[in-house]
Amino acid sequence: MKHLEPEKKCIILGIASKPKKKKPRGRKLTLVPSTHRLFHITPVFSSLSGHMCGIIAILLQQGHVATELHEGLGVLQHRGQDAAGIVTCGPKGRFYQVKANGMVRDVFEPSNIANLVGTMGVGHVRYPTAGSFAHAEAQPFYVNSPYGIVLAHNGNTVNQDQLRTMLDSEAHRHVNTDSDSELLLNLFAHHLQRTGKFRINEDDIFTALQAMMKEAVGAYTCVATLAGFGIIAFRDPHGIRPLGMCKRKSQTPQSEGHGYDYCFASESVVADSLGYEDFEDINPGEAVIVTPKNVTRRKLVTMPAPNTFTPDIFEYVYFARPDSVIDGVSVYRSRMAMGDSLAKQVEAELLAKGERIDVVIPVPDTSRVAALQLAQTLQIPYREGFVKNRYIGRTFIMPGQSSRRKNVRRKLNAMALEFSGKSVLLVDDSIVRGTTSREIIQMARDVGAKKVFMASCAPPIRHSNVYGIDMPSRSELVAHDRSVEEIAKTIQADAVIYQSLEQLVEAVRSLNPAITKFDCSIFNGEYVTGGVDEAYLSTLEKARADHEQAKKAAQQLMTTSQSTSESVLSCSGPMNGAGDIALHNGRTR
Repeated sequence: MKHLEPEKKCIILGIASKPKKKKPRGRKLTLVPSTHRLFHITPVFSSLSGHMCGIIAILLQQGHVATELHEGLGVLQHRGQDAAGIVTCGPKGRFYQVKANGMVRDVFEPSNIANLVGTMGVGHVRYPTAGSFAHAEAQPFYVNSPYGIVLAHNGNTVNQDQLRTMLDSEAHRHVNTDSDSELLLNLFAHHLQRTGKFRINEDDIFTALQAMMKEAVGAYTCVATLAGFGIIAFRDPHGIRPLGMCKRKSQTPQSEGHGYDYCFASESVVADSLGYEDFEDINPGEAVIVTPKNVTRRKLVTMPAPNTFTPDIFEYVYFARPDSVIDGVSVYRSRMAMGDSLAKQVEAELLAKGERIDVVIPVPDTSRVAALQLAQTLQIPYREGFVKNRYIGRTFIMPGQSSRRKNVRRKLNAMALEFSGKSVLLVDDSIVRGTTSREIIQMARDVGAKKVFMASCAPPIRHSNVYGIDMPSRSELVAHDRSVEEIAKTIQADAVIYQSLEQLVEAVRSLNPAITKFDCSIFNGEYVTGGVDEAYLSTLEKARADHEQAKKAAQQLMTTSQSTSESVLSCSGPMNGAGDIALHNGRTR
């Protein structure tokens, strides 16, 4: 996918400042109130609510937090390739931001990272969804009232309409996009504002978050920073999306604080990369507040059994890095277990029928661990048959099917040596639309494969995902209303072997028996939060189709435009430790 270069203009509620002279790869702009004027504004189209994203928040006792946020986002790049953003909080509670469409390496440069002043901040990467293409959807989001709040979000709520109506009619808060990330930010801000306090404390924040959690239905993990106060993290009461925290000894003397730097991140691999220790998952319905002097954790909402804790099992199948540990489960070990159980399924369905497999070949990269384990269990040779171009993004998260087909061949090249004259078992993490699978199977046949079988670590995906993974509508899912035999015919495989749902659940649960239930809604259609019926799904699918059309129209208008912003954000008043915060639009050095 060709990413749009960030735009060299700043957009603020329809008012823009004069663009500066172009600099080579320059992506910074200072807001100057006296130069405001109107010019062409890139249209902001509404996006679909849900995103599978990566989030991070860091508080340092001393130092330049943007450098670590940037490195952390690079580690989380696999969770989002469409947009990236960082907001830091500097002296006097002032916020500094850089965010734009593109990958981390495209959005950030040494110069704009250096200008992100402060010792605490939040970062976000977003993957391409059917509708989230406008720069206005890049996170983190900011609201100035009350106190100044910045928030980044991973997931999706399913009662957006009700929340939006409440915020409009009761809270009188303006929400500028259709992103439920901005919705959650304003909902939190609304409940925080109801305290009516000039200065707030941890109890006030917990009270506001508790009220928000009781109203927001769906899957969400969020990190936030309050101007001059600290960083916050919270997780939905079902724990569907992942989030954890870690710490390390600070260079600052303990007398000046609690003596530690703290980090929140979507995956534990961030802790490994940045040198943090003691990674611990945020519990379902829990919120954590970290200030320079205190760390406070509190369970705010508990769901009634048996739906207390239901993490998304697809994190282990596909999204998470293999070197991460999520909710006490090693992603790497879970994929090994998937390979073992899938081997039993292959033996029962394929080998028992007299079919011969000459070689096991993974579809890079996510399925490698499972494929190797399967090959070892069945004592069949394992080979790398596809060479991957690592500079092409994941095809699953490409927004257009035509783009997806093109990128399969750009992304993978089949080596005839490993296919010619052989019966091949291809192993993939999952089969979604079937478009990629069909292209890969055809590539194998083009280089001489005699037979091509396909094995999936995941069961058939037959239902929509409403919790933050922007999968296609049900009609576009290759497994929807099709038998396994019909799926094999559609993707032109000699046979398809699926892992059963029971086997998948057991493979992951065996590594942490404390998890008694997972969110498996894309496989079984059971939505643990409730609030999802046929009317909701139909509306969601229509919205996705409408947004796809809007995106095509927008891309025609945006062929020469670019989007970026680096700016200082203002806040509405002082908070604990914030000092003399003042309203401002100019950058200070």
